Amino acid sequence: MADTLTIHRAGLTAVQDLGRPGRSRFGLPVNGALDQYSARVANVLTGNAENAPLLEITALDFSCTPSADVLIAVTGAPADFTVDDVRRPQWEPTIVRSGETIRITGIRRGVRVYLAVYGSVNAPSLLGSCAPDTILGFGRQLHDGDEIAVHVPCPPLDHPVFRIPLFQLHAPVPRFGEACTVDVTDGPELAEFGASAARLFDSRFTVTPQSNHIGLRMSGEVPRRVTSGEVLSRGLPVGAVEVPAGDELLVLHRGRGVTAGYPVLAVVTSTGLSALGQARPGQTVRFRRRTVTEAVGAYRAQRHSINALRTRVRRVFDALHIPVPVPVPQLSHLVQQRSQS
Repeated sequence: MADTLTIHRAGLTAVQDLGRPGRSRFGLPVNGALDQYSARVANVLTGNAENAPLLEITALDFSCTPSADVLIAVTGAPADFTVDDVRRPQWEPTIVRSGETIRITGIRRGVRVYLAVYGSVNAPSLLGSCAPDTILGFGRQLHDGDEIAVHVPCPPLDHPVFRIPLFQLHAPVPRFGEACTVDVTDGPELAEFGASAARLFDSRFTVTPQSNHIGLRMSGEVPRRVTSGEVLSRGLPVGAVEVPAGDELLVLHRGRGVTAGYPVLAVVTSTGLSALGQARPGQTVRFRRRTVTEAVGAYRAQRHSINALRTRVRRVFDALHIPVPVPVPQLSHLVQQRSQS
């Protein structure tokens, strides 16, 4: 019998990974965790591959109980994370005994929390990813009472007397706050906005309730296009900052369609996308102009910090004789459909 996580309170929780990069040429959105940095770090802290399936908890409270001892990590927005009502730290590995209840409540200064389990959780795969896709109707949104299979249970590792923390790995934690600053590079139609393009960098914008994983809509002093030529529909990257007709900005996110015909004023950088993934309705967003060289440098620095953290994790795991979990191939959704037909 497989070990499981029993979901008591699902809230808005999905089984997620880093998405389907490279599939846009087939017309498919990349999808995946909206805060890629927090998702990657959660998996690194549990020894998993960065793209292993994990839980993405959005806005609402969540609780579950494992049927075996597990090693978990909780990252993302600040929240109240407890195990059997005892406060535990985010951004560090945590041992949870069989039958203890994990609770994540009071998510604040952001909107998404990530929970990774040593060895990963079970999820069907479509084109190499378990990421939900609303267009295709694929993906696992959790409900109260669901059970999720855990691939590799972890032996008990906490101190039998003092219950002292075993891990202090000092994962680099991004800043969370009421105001969000997002780095962008110039878009292909920047010049078409004339002097009003400066509004993007000088003004504050507010995330509206119409925002979702496809795109964030923002109100504020929107730049105005000074040319009148038609923009033909073409391929657009994740993070494109569009200015459709009206009084709002539209920032395409990971669930976006792959083509559109609105002028693109700017493009959110790879590191900026993770910050934007924590933006919630009503939050203030400011855009910061960066060159491509600066954007690449910031991404490389972030990758360096993740790689350094992975090295520290492996050293601790080696000292505690915890084997690095071997990725378990996910069952293809297409294979499942054939076996059921």
